[in-house]
Amino acid sequence: ASRAEGSAARPRFARPGAGRALVLAVLTWGALGGRSLAREGRRIAGHLDRDDLAGARAALPALAGRDPSQLDAAGVSRAVVESLAENSSDAVVGALVWGAIGGPAGVAAFRAANTLDAMVGHRSPRYAEFGFASAKLDDALGWPGARLGALLTVATAPVVGGSPRAALTILRRDGAAHPSPNAGRMEAAFAGALDLRLGGPLNYGERREERPTLGDGRAATPADAHRAARLSLAVGAAAAVLCAAARAVRPARATPATGAPA
Repeated sequence: ASRAEGSAARPRFARPGAGRALVLAVLTWGALGGRSLAREGRRIAGHLDRDDLAGARAALPALAGRDPSQLDAAGVSRAVVESLAENSSDAVVGALVWGAIGGPAGVAAFRAANTLDAMVGHRSPRYAEFGFASAKLDDALGWPGARLGALLTVATAPVVGGSPRAALTILRRDGAAHPSPNAGRMEAAFAGALDLRLGGPLNYGERREERPTLGDGRAATPADAHRAARLSLAVGAAAAVLCAAARAVRPARATPATGAPA
């Protein structure tokens, strides 16, 4: 009788795993940057809509690390699309995937590696060794999120008037051509979904890179930057639904004998 009374007296909110779920929700909320990412992209595109190239160049460093000083409107638009594509994985899908896989620790580890790479993962004499290690760790943790994000980009292509078949074709053909094993998948999928041609020369201060061409479409315009922001939000929403569902069913199978979630 005493055991029954004790069970009845237990508050309903004190379920096993409730605290862990709350911590996961808070960490995930803090790690996600989907809305701010889309907002920055639209803000830069808004400058271009008003023929304010100087304002667009000044705003671009908040979204992309490349040197904007010599970019024309097409170059800024391309930078916005490519950065939205890459960061849809880094700032949204990757965090959701690692939250589904590893809970709060997974989200924290992913964001720590991503932040470290952003700080020191550069090809420069100062960070030649330390930056190399952080970049490789970020690549490893970003691998599943980039692949899922690319597939979700294919699936959500109709949101921006794109073709899933075309997006998948470009993803499969051009995704591995990019020097980044993760960014290339996302940028190729966005290029196919938006019917654009991405890639080409990039300037990072005094360092110049020549990126491979991704996609067979036209050059990006300010309107495409707005479309890319919409596609990024669609990819994030789809990833949130999938990862939440995966996390929800995972504990139910962890302790079948008791029926209590892990």
